[in-house]
Amino acid sequence: MKAFVNFLSIFRILAAFALIPTIMFQMYWLTFILYFLAAASDFFDGWLARKYKVTSKVGGVLDHIGDKLLVVNTLILLTIMMPVWFIIIPVILMIARELYISGLREFLGTQKVEMPVPKSRFSMGKIKTLLQMKAIGTFLLMFAMGSMITPDMTSKVLMYAIYYLPFIAVGLLWLSLLASIWSATEYTFTFVEKLKKIK
Repeated sequence: MKAFVNFLSIFRILAAFALIPTIMFQMYWLTFILYFLAAASDFFDGWLARKYKVTSKVGGVLDHIGDKLLVVNTLILLTIMMPVWFIIIPVILMIARELYISGLREFLGTQKVEMPVPKSRFSMGKIKTLLQMKAIGTFLLMFAMGSMITPDMTSKVLMYAIYYLPFIAVGLLWLSLLASIWSATEYTFTFVEKLKKIK
């Protein structure tokens, strides 16, 4: 089971890069399906690892890398496909947040101090990741459904979906930015507390 759990994380890493050519060649339905499977694997590898008690440091690292690559790669691709300010600004800030947190972790690592996930009633970091994945998935679904448009299309349901999906996707993207800022603030307070204990 441990091997299968790690395979799911590795699959997510590979999918993060496989999405690039599928988008470049405008295979939007394949892009959406591949992304959906990769995002689903994020839930199942953690759930299976906890259920069967096969968590490991290697698995944790693979899971973390897979999550970051999947989100960051697709966010960058979205800015290339839609170079507008209301997409570019939240993407830049969210990627900057990831680099900022990595910097805090790296510094504490040099001091042999771990940076734990801030404890709260709910994990804003997980909410941030969930919102990011939903936003990206909605954008990719929008492109996939948009590829179905033809001059003689008469489906009102499809037309309404294509019309409203961009608003939903952008809304989720900005909500994920707010969650990213909140999460970064929690990590900053944790970092300061850890810093006080370093002699």
